[in-house]
Amino acid sequence: MCHSILARARRRVMTVSSAVLLVTAPVAANPPVGDGNAVTDWNTVATAAVLVSPGRIFDSRALAIVHAAIHDALNAIDRRYEPYAVDLSAPSASVDAAVAAAAHDTLVKVSPGTVATTEAAYAATLLQIPDGPAKDAGIALGRLCAQAILDRRATDGASTANVPVYVPTGMPGDYDFTPPFDRPPLGPLALFPSWGDVAAWGIDLTQHAAPGPDPLHSIQYALDFNYLKAIGSVDSAWRTAAQTEIARFWAEGAPAGWNRIANTVIRQKRLDPWKAARILALVNFASADSFIASFNGKYHFRFWRPSTAIQRGNEDGNGLTEQDANWQPLFSGPPPFVAPPIPDYPSNHAVVGAAVAEVLTHFFGERVRFNTTSTTLPGVTRSFRGFTEAAVENGLSRAYAGIHFLRAIVDGYWQGRGIGRSIEKLLPPAQEESR
Repeated sequence: MCHSILARARRRVMTVSSAVLLVTAPVAANPPVGDGNAVTDWNTVATAAVLVSPGRIFDSRALAIVHAAIHDALNAIDRRYEPYAVDLSAPSASVDAAVAAAAHDTLVKVSPGTVATTEAAYAATLLQIPDGPAKDAGIALGRLCAQAILDRRATDGASTANVPVYVPTGMPGDYDFTPPFDRPPLGPLALFPSWGDVAAWGIDLTQHAAPGPDPLHSIQYALDFNYLKAIGSVDSAWRTAAQTEIARFWAEGAPAGWNRIANTVIRQKRLDPWKAARILALVNFASADSFIASFNGKYHFRFWRPSTAIQRGNEDGNGLTEQDANWQPLFSGPPPFVAPPIPDYPSNHAVVGAAVAEVLTHFFGERVRFNTTSTTLPGVTRSFRGFTEAAVENGLSRAYAGIHFLRAIVDGYWQGRGIGRSIEKLLPPAQEESR
């Protein structure tokens, strides 16, 4: 019976994968990356900075703040797109100085652990800009835009996102603390139960809710349970070496990984600073709102992780599942190869990837070849023939890692697609350009 269920589950994941164009075969390398500009250069600095910040949820907020300030500063110099938060005019300001000041002043606030690195990059940038009124005006403009964005987000709810403290009920299906966050020194801990209440950047949360996990007694849940039990275990005989590589490659925080992809393609296309700023702002709005929407669902449904579900499989009331009290996922530690201390449904990794892929597809189309790397699997480069392909692989990596049910991944993917479609409508061309 279990073999039959597992076979059906495998067919199910292949159907889902085919529906969203999953391709895992190697592809040709992308064309040489073109020169960057002030925006892509500071995106690289910011992405490196947030990698050492408190966590990937804060990463998404930090990068959105940085790129909102950069976008508004550039459009004060030359109004090509509508500003996000601050409407200024400084046509004589230096582009490079404005971008650097906007990025610097936001980064030192949102990523204080990397102030020394940020200051060094800022000083190096300013040394390359000739002294004079344009430089001074650019610095002043960037600082004004940075402060406006910081002020706007100061009361967005992020500072109280760990209140109230999460308390498990112990009931079957309810999220329980997972190792190593289930005991001291790291726990018991469930992170950010109120992040779903943080102010969104550009979406109406009520229009982007996930439908909910499968009922424990359902055959759909049994299919998911048995697939994860086989494919995601630390000693799985079903998971291929390629799938294990995918799991480890995408273990990196989604905001950093997807900013690297966006930066790569922007450089390939040799976009000017204004277009680069708009796209990177929307990429990071999509990422930030994806975390808010997914956390809203996580603590609404409070669904248990696969490790808890499989170890307590005798409690779910489903005759098609079987307990394995000793089951461990591929990602059993240490971090980052461990399930984050948050509920299963939906997978925020899947939501973020799909949302950003939707934004990038809107601007560049689907047939874009690119290579990308990951800090969690150094020395490995993966190649893709489109953003959807990367987003689906990104989502399925969490099943291969054994830390998310397929339902959390599939529903998260479609939730992210909807978020991306809403975000891509923001920051439209200025009226005079559109005529």
